Amino acid sequence: MINKKTILITGASNGIGFEIAKTAASLGHKVIAISRDITNLKPLINVDSYSVDITNDSLIESFVKNLIQKKIKLDILINNAGLLVNMPFEETSIKTFKNVYNVNVFGVVSVIRMCLPIMNKKSHVLNISSMGGVQGSSKFPGLSAYSSSKGALITLTELLAEEYNETGPSFNVLALGAVQTEMLEKAFPGYKSNVSAKKMASYILEFSISGHELYNGKLIPVSLSTP
Repeated sequence: MINKKTILITGASNGIGFEIAKTAASLGHKVIAISRDITNLKPLINVDSYSVDITNDSLIESFVKNLIQKKIKLDILINNAGLLVNMPFEETSIKTFKNVYNVNVFGVVSVIRMCLPIMNKKSHVLNISSMGGVQGSSKFPGLSAYSSSKGALITLTELLAEEYNETGPSFNVLALGAVQTEMLEKAFPGYKSNVSAKKMASYILEFSISGHELYNGKLIPVSLSTP
């Protein structure tokens, strides 16, 4: 019999996040999915969807207060929301850099901080990063904002694992290689990845449920290619 978990997924409206939500719900887990636009989420069965912009602290706060009122406790938080911009460095404005960091770093910080009161020692925070953020991995022109933000997310994960080592929750980070999603297609038109969003979602869900039994504060590369 499946050990049902309560799972919160950010950036769940499409791509990997959507597939995680759909798969988790089909397995009987309690799924809470947030995104700015939840149109795609509404038809899903057994998924509670909320329109939340993670760059807006007041919206996150109201959302979490709602969960607290419903006496919901999180077993798993998957920080999947991300913003990918492919643009030459000299054309990447400070505003664009801030927009990317607001989603990929500061938004994640806000969600974690506000969700801590509804997690416990056995809870697992799983951050979704990129191979582009891994020191020593192959780097690509045009991804200065994206990859550097994902590198920051990796270090943040390691630090939080140490800070909450005694009390929990556990923190881990997955560095994904290329996955065929709308975000990838928009940033790299015509590029085709051998890894589908559905396949990656299955791996992420499985790791989110049991990965913290063996790992804490660890970066796990999830890619067919080597750095």
